Amino acid sequence: MEKLSDDLLIESYWKAIELELSVEFIKLIEQEIHRRSIEQKVKFIN
Repeated sequence: MEKLSDDLLIESYWKAIELELSVEFIKLIEQEIHRRSIEQKVKFIN
């Protein structure tokens, strides 16, 4: 995931939610978003 751009990571996050992928996978994406401190670019729906 480290090789993805911020925009592609966020797009992947929303697509994973849309496709109802595993919760574990979505959590991995969220962890990377937090690691990059780009939460302000994403409105989390929990």
